[in-house]
Amino acid sequence: MAGDITTLFGASTAHSPSIAMLDRARGADGGGGGAPGRITDFCVPCNPYFPTPAMFERLGERLREILTYYPSGADTITAELCRTLGLNPQTVAMGNGSTELITWIDHLLVEESLAVPVPTFGRWTDQPMETGKRVDMMLLPEAHGFRLDPEAFVRFVRARRSRTAVICNPNNPDGGLLAKDQVLALCDALQDLDLVVVDESFMEFSDAPAATSVVEEAVLRPHVLVLRSLGKSLGLHGVRFGYLVANPALAGRIRSVLPKWNLNSFAEAVVFMLGEHRQEYGESLRRSRRDRLEMAARLSALPGLTVYPSQGNFLYIRLPVGVDGAALRDRLLTEHAVLVRECGNKVGSSSRFLRLVVRPPHDVVQLIGALERVLYGGPAQPAPFAAPAEALRAPGPGAPHGLELVPASAPVPAGRRLPERTRLPTPAPTPVAAEARAAAQVQAAATQAQQVTAHTRTRAQAAAPAPVRPRSAAPAGGPMAMARGYTSSGTAAVDRLVSG
Repeated sequence: MAGDITTLFGASTAHSPSIAMLDRARGADGGGGGAPGRITDFCVPCNPYFPTPAMFERLGERLREILTYYPSGADTITAELCRTLGLNPQTVAMGNGSTELITWIDHLLVEESLAVPVPTFGRWTDQPMETGKRVDMMLLPEAHGFRLDPEAFVRFVRARRSRTAVICNPNNPDGGLLAKDQVLALCDALQDLDLVVVDESFMEFSDAPAATSVVEEAVLRPHVLVLRSLGKSLGLHGVRFGYLVANPALAGRIRSVLPKWNLNSFAEAVVFMLGEHRQEYGESLRRSRRDRLEMAARLSALPGLTVYPSQGNFLYIRLPVGVDGAALRDRLLTEHAVLVRECGNKVGSSSRFLRLVVRPPHDVVQLIGALERVLYGGPAQPAPFAAPAEALRAPGPGAPHGLELVPASAPVPAGRRLPERTRLPTPAPTPVAAEARAAAQVQAAATQAQQVTAHTRTRAQAAAPAPVRPRSAAPAGGPMAMARGYTSSGTAAVDRLVSG
């Protein structure tokens, strides 16, 4: 049965199998050959703190009524959402998930070509290709941490003569975020295009969503459309609801083609409850942001892992050299009931990358323990700790491959102690006359750490129970290096393009 579970991942080239499919493959009692109990999901990017238990209880009490009767029309549900969010209903169109809206955007507004940076959300590459459009994909360089250079993207659009441009902000899977002025400058530089889409599906999880979103500015520009997802931020992917914001003419064109009852009764119930629970909703997002910092710090402490800065509710990580993400994913699921998103089928990524959804600390303990056992043959679980701010800095010269030097005061996972020379001493207040000596001590510790880091990483890889060869090594470097590391999207046109 374990083979049946992992086979499910090969059945879809764009997305992971659903939790329901995996549960059925494992058996209702977890007897499918893997670990017993429920799957701990680090794959689907969902708010784990919302709705509240009280809201679920209230929905449960109304379950018969919700399932029995038709919902109200989309106009009624949209008007209530706009009242809660402070939007003009004439500038909004709601859909049965953001994917339905992407489909209509493609059919109605994308004429011949679409440009998008990759890796990114798969529907922005797959949907227009399915309708015969040309998709121009600008590879985000791994050497620059997959950061999007807006000016470079504008030049790319001009060179390719694309008629539609799409950016995701924050981007999926890496969580990269552009500032508002950068996004607006990009939109204005491309004002002669048919359409510029800013996909803000994960904006609510960023540190300053109100100051970064371009929703208010989009309604003043005839060629700009902002897409938002409700399932992710409200923690209800199964309900399937999202919305777009644009100037009234553009939004009205989308609304005019949507089915009368494209929103279901669950969507209506949740939207009408949201206004009463704004405080709990805001707190759930704040908790998710704190969890992101702690989870990033814990993953950064694992030898050989690189954790990229993220403003989404997920983290994009590069695995140690020689580890295949697909094999790691299968073992985490079948042996530890932990589900992760391996990114080998994302255009511009490879099987050496995972996207891990931010989850509460007790789930992260399970994830860290499972990774340690599979990757290093190490201890089961690290000790809980609060993420020190120093651990969130980008790796320096003494920390290759994401193994970061942390202060000596930072706790170490139980059962696995790094060599003391890799731990920088915690600076203490010193007299002015002793500053030079203290600086020399820190420099000496960093130099020693640089020497032992490679040894620590090599020993960890040697202890891995089943070293897995990547299907295609992705050398760090520019866009063509990423193309060589790309495995397969399952779409022949994409494979030909990326392979050059």
